[in-house]
Amino acid sequence: MSLFRVKYLSFFFILISLFSFLNIIYSYYFDLYLNLDTYYFSLVVSALIGLFFYRIRPNKKKPTIFEKILTVLLGYVLMPLVLSLPFYLSIYNLSFLSAFFEAVSGFTSTGFTNFKNIKHIDQGIILWRSSTQWIGGLYFLYSIIFLIDIYDESLKKSLTNFLSFNSSEVIKQSIKILLLYSGLTLSIFIILNILGIRSFNSLNLAMMIISSGGFLPVNELSSILINDFQVIIFSFLMLISFFSIFFIYNLIFLRNKNLNFFYEDIHLFLYFIVVVSIFFIFFSYDTNFTSSFLSLVSSISNIGISLEIDQVNLDFIYILLVIIGGSFFSTSSGLRFLKIYSLTKYSFNQILSFSRPKNVFMNKLVFSKINFDSKDINKYFLTILIFVISLFSLTVLLSLSNFKFEYSFKLAVLTLMNTVNSSAYGLSDIDFQNLHFLTKYSLIFFMIIGRIELISVLLIAKKFLFKN
Repeated sequence: MSLFRVKYLSFFFILISLFSFLNIIYSYYFDLYLNLDTYYFSLVVSALIGLFFYRIRPNKKKPTIFEKILTVLLGYVLMPLVLSLPFYLSIYNLSFLSAFFEAVSGFTSTGFTNFKNIKHIDQGIILWRSSTQWIGGLYFLYSIIFLIDIYDESLKKSLTNFLSFNSSEVIKQSIKILLLYSGLTLSIFIILNILGIRSFNSLNLAMMIISSGGFLPVNELSSILINDFQVIIFSFLMLISFFSIFFIYNLIFLRNKNLNFFYEDIHLFLYFIVVVSIFFIFFSYDTNFTSSFLSLVSSISNIGISLEIDQVNLDFIYILLVIIGGSFFSTSSGLRFLKIYSLTKYSFNQILSFSRPKNVFMNKLVFSKINFDSKDINKYFLTILIFVISLFSLTVLLSLSNFKFEYSFKLAVLTLMNTVNSSAYGLSDIDFQNLHFLTKYSLIFFMIIGRIELISVLLIAKKFLFKN
């Protein structure tokens, strides 16, 4: 265990046991006895692992970034194994691989599912699916703090005024994240109830939105959102997982309105306005704009759900928005808009510096005093390079599994960006239950790769391939 800081993982295993207990209470209260025993297994196993990891004496030496990355990866394997127990032991005859696939899909907030008809599964399992998303979203946010050293300095400045993250600062930010994450979930739940949506559906949708997940409590979203007003409000609620989780907190409670804390969200807001304007002017003439708006917001938030309306002409635009993604400090995935913007601006400045050598071009972000240096740009470039290599590899693997090339490419993008397949991308009819086992293992592997910061993959490869 010397390479892993498993005490960090103990909190999440205890959290899994807590959700198992809540599912037991819920099942007893509503007389849902079909899969009740399965939650006892997950409760006991997660509690034992959590206590065991907590009791392990941590290494007194400061953990290296390599040890931190391995710890996060270990969590993305062990926790879905425990979360898969209710799926595997349920009455729905899922194989162990299918149960693990379902758990990884939920924990990485992707949303690929083995269940063809949600009406055929009981409420307990539906709630458990949503719980895997909620826990996975929180784990992802905590992992950002845990792996903060692999990010550039400008990103740290958008989170704290401290030059480095000592243990007290990590605890402070972690508590803030837990309170914000729980508070926003409750707020979304209340708003959806006010809209007239059934409480059970509101709870599951709230956990889906805050985690940027893709598990729906029904087969079709249109059976829940029955009018345009509900669609618009629901779309705006999905923006919570697009902007930084600290955005609302900083806006309300931060006394010193330092622009460094808002610069990313300002860029994202302008990006959102531009994209919506382009859609409204050029792409809404032959479709229902509210439906397109929901698919647009769902794509930039890496949620991926949509209403069941044919939007074939827009599927690759939605795929592009999925690739761009949202905020660093959100549960959304993607390459991140600010990375692409910074890399583009730096490239243009380099070109202009050769054509106008007497001029000085500042690599500075708008709305802030933060400059990005060549080290940051190198990280951004390597992230995009790893994404391209991963995308090519998974596309080839899916093509060999008898998928059409177009479907292989789009599914590879959605897998790496942890976004659910839906009619917005022309992929709503994929049968994940009957995929070849090698294809499932490939999707599981790349769902996990997509959820960790892609630069982490390079650091792991460097550790193994280029030893000092």
